[in-house]
Formats: sequence, C-alpha cells, structure tokens
Amino acid sequence: MNESIIIEKFEMPDGSEIIIETGKLARQADGAVVVKHGNTMLLATIVSNKEAREDVDFLPLTVEYQEKYSSTGRFPGGFFKREARPSEYEILIARLVDRALRPLFPDDYHANTQVQISLISGDKNTAPDALAALAASAAIAVSDIPFNGPISEVRVARIEGEFVVNPTIDRLAKADIDIMVAATEENIMMVEGEMKEVSEAEMLQGLKLAHEVIAKQCQMQKTLASKVEKAQVKREYNHEINDEDLKQKMHDALYDKLYAIAKQGTAKHERSDLFDEIKKEFIESLPEEEADEKANMINRYFHDVEKAAIRNFILTERRRIDQRELDEIRPIWSEVNYLPSAHGSAVFTRGETQSLVSVTLGSKLDEQVIDGVVFEGKNNFILHYNFPSFSTGEARPNRGTSRREIGHGNLALRALKFVMPHGEQNPYTVRIVSDILESNGSSSMASVCGGTLALMDAGIKISKPVSGIAMGLITEKDGSNYAILSDILGDEDHLGDMDFKVTGTRDGITACQMDIKVDGLSHEILEQALEQAKKGRLHILDKMEETISKPREDYKEHVPRIEQLKVPKEFIGAIIGPGGKIIQDLQAETGSTIVIEEIDEFGIVDIVAVNKTSIEAAKAKIRAIIAIPEAGETYKGKIKSITAFGAFVEIMPGKEGLLHISEIEWKNTSDVEDVLQVGEEVEVKLIEVDRKTGKMKLSKRALIEKPEGYVDSRPPRNDRGGNDRRRRDSGGRDSGGRDSRGGNNPRRPNRY
Repeated sequence: MNESIIIEKFEMPDGSEIIIETGKLARQADGAVVVKHGNTMLLATIVSNKEAREDVDFLPLTVEYQEKYSSTGRFPGGFFKREARPSEYEILIARLVDRALRPLFPDDYHANTQVQISLISGDKNTAPDALAALAASAAIAVSDIPFNGPISEVRVARIEGEFVVNPTIDRLAKADIDIMVAATEENIMMVEGEMKEVSEAEMLQGLKLAHEVIAKQCQMQKTLASKVEKAQVKREYNHEINDEDLKQKMHDALYDKLYAIAKQGTAKHERSDLFDEIKKEFIESLPEEEADEKANMINRYFHDVEKAAIRNFILTERRRIDQRELDEIRPIWSEVNYLPSAHGSAVFTRGETQSLVSVTLGSKLDEQVIDGVVFEGKNNFILHYNFPSFSTGEARPNRGTSRREIGHGNLALRALKFVMPHGEQNPYTVRIVSDILESNGSSSMASVCGGTLALMDAGIKISKPVSGIAMGLITEKDGSNYAILSDILGDEDHLGDMDFKVTGTRDGITACQMDIKVDGLSHEILEQALEQAKKGRLHILDKMEETISKPREDYKEHVPRIEQLKVPKEFIGAIIGPGGKIIQDLQAETGSTIVIEEIDEFGIVDIVAVNKTSIEAAKAKIRAIIAIPEAGETYKGKIKSITAFGAFVEIMPGKEGLLHISEIEWKNTSDVEDVLQVGEEVEVKLIEVDRKTGKMKLSKRALIEKPEGYVDSRPPRNDRGGNDRRRRDSGGRDSGGRDSRGGNNPRRPNRY
C-alpha cells in the first residue's frame, strides 16, 4: 500500500461509519477523495486553473455529478449502452453541491474551477446525494485551492416521530420531513426539502440536528487536510486588478444618485434604465482611454455602489425599492380555465411575475419511467418549469432545459406532491407545465400557486390549496441591523443575503429551499423569517381562493375518463388473451384504452375513454371475462367451432362449453351444421360444470319446451363430463350416438 494514502473515519449517529480516503485515486487532480459509507463509494475531484481570464469578474465554477451504472451492476439503457447526458436526479444533486460550495470561494477568485463527483459503487438502500457535498468539500480541503470551508451536507428525516440522519431509502417512504442541509462548522448555508404540512418549529428542530452532525464532519475534514502536505499552504493568486482611487471616486460620485433612484419606487425596467443612464454619464465623464482600459473595473465598482445604495436604503428607510413595506406582498390577480382545450389551466400574476400553468391528464401509459442507477420505477406526477428569455425582456437563444429550470420545477413539484390524491381518487398520470411569461422574483413560487389553481380547474381533488413565497434578507456586516423581506424582487434576491422559499397549506409547510450568502445567520432571524413567510403564505392563499376555492366537481367534457376495476390476479391472462388478442379486440370494439397493472394479488384495470358509453361497454366485457359460470344459468354465446358430435360455444370471453349434438333439439339432429353455423349466437343453459376439469356441458333444448308426447328411449351417455372429443366405442360409433362413419345410429331413435 502506498504510504501517501491517508484515511479518516467518522461514526454516524446510527453507528455506521463514513470513511474518507485520499492519495490513492486520481492523483493528478488538485484534490481527490473517495468517500465510503457501507457499499456506497463516491469519487470526488477538483481542478482549478492557476490563472483567470482577464475578462472574467466572477467564479466560473462547474459542479458535475454522475452515477456509473456499473456501480450497481447494471447496464445503461438506450441504444449506445453508455452513460450520456445527466439525468434530472443527477442535475439536482449537482445543484445541491454547487449552491453549498459557491458562496465560500473568495470573492476575488476567478479561475476556471471544476468539481466532479462520481458514484463508483452503489447500494440500492443508500441515497448517495447525502454524501456528495461531503465528498466535494473534502476534495477541496486536501487541495491547495483557497476555500472558506469546509462544509458538509446531510439528510434529516423524521420517521415515525423520530429524527434520523441519512436514513436508508426504504425508511424514507414513512418520513413526514425530508430535508437536505448544508453547513459550515459555524453556519447553515443551504436547505432544501419536502414536508407533510409540518410546523415551522418542527422544521427548525431538524435543522438543528443536521448542523450538529455537519459540524463533526467538518472537523473530520480539517483533520484529514492537516495530514496532506499540499493542503498546508493555499495557492497565491491575483485574479483582479483594482484601482482604489477609481473605486472611491465612483462611490463618492454615484452613491447618492443611486440611493435617490432606489427611493423613487420605479418599476423594474424603468429603474434599470435609470441606473444604466447614471453609469453611462459617469463613463462619459472619464477620458476615453481610461474608460476603455478600465471598463471591467468600472462595471464591478458600479455594481458594488448600486448594491450598497439599495441595501442601505432598505435598512435605513425600512421600505423596499418598489415602495412596499418589508412584509408587504405585491398585488395578485389570477384566472382559471384560460386555455379552453387544456384539461386545466390558470394564470397567476404577482407584481411583475407571471406564470401560465396547464394541466394534462393521461393514463398509466403516460407515466414517466425512472431508470436511474439507484432509483428505478415510475412516476405519475410530473411538473415542468420553463423560463423563456422574453420573460425578462431579453433576446437570447433558448438552448434546451437549463439546470435552473430543472431545479425550480423540482421545488414546485415537491410543494404540491403531498396534496395530490392517490389510487381510485386519482387514476390519472398528471403533468403540470409552468411557463413563466414575466419574471421579477420568485417565479418558482408563482408556479406553485398557478399549479394549485390549474389542478383545481382540472377537477383533481387535491386535499388543500398550496401557496408559496420567497423571503429575502438584508443585514449589516456585524448583524446589528437587518431587514427580512417578503415576496422579494429579482434585485432584492441578487443584492440580498438570503433567498428563502417556503411553500405550504394553511396547516403547515410542504417544501422549502434556502440559500444563505452570509456567515452567521442566527436562529432568531431564521425563526422570524419563517413566521413572516407564514403570514405572507396565508395572504396569498386568500387571494387564490377568491378565484377558485375548491376543485371542480367533475372533469371537463374533453378530459379522457378513467375508471378502474380490481380483478383477481389469475384473471389477468384471460383479459389479455393469447398474444394480447382479447384485450386488443376489447379496445377495438369499445373504443377504449385498457391498461393493466399487477399489484400484489390483484390486477388494477384502467379503462380510458372519452365517453361513458365506451367505458361501460368495456367494463361489461371485462366483468364477463372474470365472471364464474354457474350451473343452471342461461347464457347467450357465440359458436366458435363445430364438430361431428356438437358445437363449442363461448358463453363468456375465453370460456367455452360443449353443446352436444343431443342437446341441440328435442328431435334427432343428423348433422350439426344443418342447424348451427360458426359465428352464430345462440342461447344456451349451463347444465353441468365438471369440478375436476372445469369442462362445461351446455344445452339448447333445455330452453325449448318439450314436445307433447315426447319419449326419450336413448341409453344414458357415457361421455365423462360432456366434452366428448369423438371418443369412439368398439363398434366405430362415437359416444354421442352418431356413427363416426356417417349416418345415424338406428339403435337410438328419437320418439314422439
């Protein structure tokens, strides 16, 4: 074993062990570690360029997370059979790590930096997302890259009343709180999760436990880093050229002007134009050569002065740049049934943020297939969020779905998932699409509100309406003064210290997402922010309920109807038929779509059609298939085949019985085909069912009045249940009384 390999261990609250190893794999990266928890192993690396590009004044950080299918002994799906573009799950994990790491790099560090995390060994009962940020931070800790960490991340779930850190996947199904928390040893940095209508105090309890475990994991990383020679001296860098005289000159010349604009309460684009005009005037006051040479510095310093002016205005005046009170919600209007052909739709507008939401209802055939490395299955509730460039008045190309769009859509989905009905109350696959038409703050929360309205417009019986609100925070550096902002604008998000989104019903929180950009956020501020968010959430619910207060009683006329039948599992094959023939015929005859799913000992049959007549016809045919024939009952059946000794009649789909030649009429029948034809419908009586074989004996003559004076002189039949397939006697005659060589048996005449 290489002596440079260094290992640290950490015991989790459940007694399991997390192991971090460095110095063995990926040694050409600036930093690399392997994190092990049971059979789960993550390889995390970081590489950062020594120099930054001249025109870059931000941190170009890229975080990638990938799950290798080989880690769980599986092949990737698709034609090429290799890992390709990241799944939504992988993107969401990468976003969690990115949001925790990014604020902790130095403000003046602008080198191209890449963090890559790979699942190289997986366990179907261990969620790797709870280890990804720990692995990434540990990789940075053992490098020479400057970083104000370390950080770590854990999942906290409340299961049957008890808080558990990093629970197994099988236990998560019972959780009513499921949150991911990232933090440094001193401060919480990021929170994201879902809850089943819990109180603010219960959520804070989970955050406290998470931080206690994270603090210990940060200590473990520091111990690991102290043993790595390269990590002892962080690299020197100079990624910014500054002119302190120019910086002070711009502050003195522009601060009061920008403060005055902040005080005017203008709309978004007007305010932006006014700010741009002030910057333009200042640039024109400089010598042309200086303005060109120091363009990047001017842009950076102008942003700093603008940020300081707006923040100080809010802290001093206790008002917002749109003249609202700190806890005031922007004007709201909404409308449902806006799209006549959609199954459900709504427009939700709050201030300068607007979402057009549509709902589409489909069958099980429309379910989303989840084919992940760790998580597999199907999903019948989908929410997509789209953020086109025109929503902010910009002209830029739309190059596919962004990570931000995936993240915002996931947050809105988590907000609504717990109020969705299940089972017989909602047999549909439901897709919500939120198209953001205007944006100035909190478009994901507009998607939650619009999604609730559209679901109710579609007739989906959600348990309760859900609303969402985004909270902001402006603080003094020493924490002596702060302002908590309800329903933040885009500028307040960009210039503020916190973006805290909270969704919920009147009875509790259903989802949250928090990003904190400053150190030292106290529990007191967090509690106050949650309480202020609750007040705003309830106000928004009041406005929403003025538009629609409960789901429609029925679906719209053009919505496909779905009805479910529960059938014993042993009848599924009979409904499907050989090669799917029976179910295909059923669908063609009734104009419906039939989907069958096995659940335990039952089969759930979904019948989908646009009208009630088709559904009832399909239900009747399926019930006939699963019905059990009873002796003594009369059935109308179709002749499927004819033999010399009788006809086989299908009295129920897939169930045939023998109508013997002697049971067709009271008089003697010479040839079955003289009186019956294949495809003909006949009414018959089931006279006997053989208990051992299930063979059925049918009679047509039993339903015909016996002719007066009729005497049956025929000997008793010996056909062992009636389904005689030409069993001949020693004289060459079959047991039905018909000579197998042709002609009638003269010894068995019918007599009248």
